[in-house]
Amino acid sequence: MTVTLRGAGLSETQVVDVARHGEKVALAAAARQRMERSRGRVERAARSREPVYGVSTGFGALAGTRVAPLRQPELQIALIRSHAAGMGPPVDTEVVRAMMLLRARTLAMGMSGVRPIVAETLIALLNADITPVVPCYGSVGCSGDLAPLAHVGLALVGEGEVGDAEGQRKPAAHALKTARIKPLKLETKEGLALINGTDGMLGMLVLACADAERLFRTADITAAMTAEALLGTDRVFQARLHEVRPHPGQVASAANLALLMSGSQIVASHRHSNHAVQDSYSVRCSPQVAGAARDTLDFARRIAGIEISSAIDNPVVLESGEVESNGNFHGEPLAFAADFLAIAAAEIGSIAERRVDRLLDPHRSEGLPPFLAEEPGVNSGLMVAQYTAASLVAENRRLAAPASVDSVPTSGMQEDHVSMGWGAALKLRTVLDNVARILAVELLSAARAQDMRRPLEPSPATAAVRNLLRNRVGGVGPDRVVAPELAAAHDLITSGAVLEAAEKVIGSLR
Repeated sequence: MTVTLRGAGLSETQVVDVARHGEKVALAAAARQRMERSRGRVERAARSREPVYGVSTGFGALAGTRVAPLRQPELQIALIRSHAAGMGPPVDTEVVRAMMLLRARTLAMGMSGVRPIVAETLIALLNADITPVVPCYGSVGCSGDLAPLAHVGLALVGEGEVGDAEGQRKPAAHALKTARIKPLKLETKEGLALINGTDGMLGMLVLACADAERLFRTADITAAMTAEALLGTDRVFQARLHEVRPHPGQVASAANLALLMSGSQIVASHRHSNHAVQDSYSVRCSPQVAGAARDTLDFARRIAGIEISSAIDNPVVLESGEVESNGNFHGEPLAFAADFLAIAAAEIGSIAERRVDRLLDPHRSEGLPPFLAEEPGVNSGLMVAQYTAASLVAENRRLAAPASVDSVPTSGMQEDHVSMGWGAALKLRTVLDNVARILAVELLSAARAQDMRRPLEPSPATAAVRNLLRNRVGGVGPDRVVAPELAAAHDLITSGAVLEAAEKVIGSLR
């Protein structure tokens, strides 16, 4: 279904559909009319004797420099070229596509004073599957994601490099000609309007929120599998115990765990024994940790939702006709949200690794063999898989240090406090990638430990997940190369197959 830009907000689902799944985009007629009205106001401001930032003046510390009307289009293309100063490997295609969609959405609100053709050219590149090559370093998260968005702007004017639908890099001019897209000729204010937004960090945050939701639900599944394998109790997940401390995320996670463990022969086998009056924190307190992460995700989503519905540009063109400077490009709200979500996600990985360690340690695993090996000593089992999880946890602890508390002044001290929101969002994506890998280690370990509890069977839901894994990975046996099995488990998690397998049995998890 086509995503139509109407000059209002977008949903997380729409952003993900365009960024990841190639959904087509269109510009509504009403949005085009608003853009035309605001363009007329900018053209009047450009002829005025009063200086208007970015229209009849230079940029940043050069805001006091007047630019004659005849040279204002030259100013805009010079801005794009000079600000396309990024370095490093390119960011992922889905991030660039999200940036392009979100920038077109802001322009469609009719408060940037650009011609409709600017948004339409962005949309044309999206629909043709042409993706500008955007280096990952260059934004400090203030005055917008200037450098990354400037590299997008280069492609619109037929300069720089792009990737095509097959991921092949080529000159933008060649790609646009092949797709029959006319390179944009920038006019007054249009270069500035293309780059003065938070679209890069926002796009990454929106994609991260979608990923975090899937991973947090998956973490409940692997936690339930581990709890079963460790002969843990499900009593601590009763709803009445969480209603007395009703943090929404905690209540939801506990409900998931109770549902996931329902009908488990393993749990039933020791329900009335005295061996586990209280399980370890990594098992017993899973809803408290996972729930807090869920509540953090809700906060991040609320921030992203406000930003997706906002006009992020400087200056903005008001309905009154005034063209006013502002600071709405400052990325601090998004930087805080990305940093906070990275901390929460890192803790999901941290507690999962502790559960893995407990599964592998014969002193704490309730009778399971050391490292889940078939013949310990001759075989090492999953010993070093836990090393991998530990290394990922350690990296996430480093990445969880907030980027938003840092600020390196730029532009001759005119831009003397910046958000570092782009960096916060980049590292959030890395943290989530690492969490998916940690959960893959837990999935592999817990499934093997469940096999070792036979003839007792786990719950129908976790058995479905174990069986899914067994379609790709063998069960207990002599040592074999572990890396491909971890890769398979990781693929099942990131594709959503693990979540889908459990939900087919018990319905949607919260």
